[in-house]
Amino acid sequence: QLQLVESGGGLVQPGGSLSLSCAASGFTLDYYTMGWFRQAPGKEREGVSCISSSSSVDTTYYADSVKGRFTISRDNAKNMVYLQMNSLKPEDTAVYYCAAVPRRITTVKAMCLMIYDFDYWGQGTQVTVAS
Repeated sequence: QLQLVESGGGLVQPGGSLSLSCAASGFTLDYYTMGWFRQAPGKEREGVSCISSSSSVDTTYYADSVKGRFTISRDNAKNMVYLQMNSLKPEDTAVYYCAAVPRRITTVKAMCLMIYDFDYWGQGTQVTVAS
């Protein structure tokens, strides 16, 4: 059974850092595009960052709001995906979700924008940025 489990959320002060992890089971990451998404209260779910691999080369996408502050990475051998979040802002407060979709012949940016095409989702982890 395919499962995604996020961890690493919490409360952090503005300017601080958090590292999110996503453990995948029931499938191998090699043939999947993986993404981090977030949803703040009263707002639509949005793509934060996505990563896709082909011939051992990772391609990444970042939303403009997190570019330069967040870094996505994956360890296919461990079946893990990570999101390193630095210089956190109050507007980063949201529930963060890990998601997976079988890799397609399209750009990783296009995949990240097709949020509801992702087939598998974790339960989410809360990130709160406040002083």
